[in-house]
Amino acid sequence: MFGIAWTSPNTLLGLFAGAFGLAMGARMRWQPRARALVFARMRWPAPGALTLGNVVLHTGESLDVACHTYAHRAGWAVEPCVSLVDHERAHVYQYMALGPLFLPLYLLCGGVSVRNRFERAADRYASHGRGWWPFAPSRERRRWRTLGAAPGDAEHDRPARP
Repeated sequence: MFGIAWTSPNTLLGLFAGAFGLAMGARMRWQPRARALVFARMRWPAPGALTLGNVVLHTGESLDVACHTYAHRAGWAVEPCVSLVDHERAHVYQYMALGPLFLPLYLLCGGVSVRNRFERAADRYASHGRGWWPFAPSRERRRWRTLGAAPGDAEHDRPARP
């Protein structure tokens, strides 16, 4: 419940945008799987979805579709498609954790881009069902931590003793 209240300023932005969408023919419904109120058939130039708090604005009929990951679209990797509803649910979780800090942090991390850690985390969550937190340490860094040092640590960079 706290997460919903914490992100309510973002949700209000989404509701405001959704109200304009309704006037232009969009359809609104609660989607439990997304943990959000979804406005489908939004009209804007590029197809896709945008999450604002507990609101998802989507140009299609349904979020229950497969989509390419950001890395796949950018040519960084060949990855299987992920569920759009799961990708957007990851953003809902991010909003609920960060509240009003989400939008400034998202923009500081690069906005809508393959380089944005929020988008990569949402793709990771949609692929594996975990990992929606955008500031989780990388797998490589975690591996080194379990060994007692991380790359760049003075301890790690010392040569082994004979």
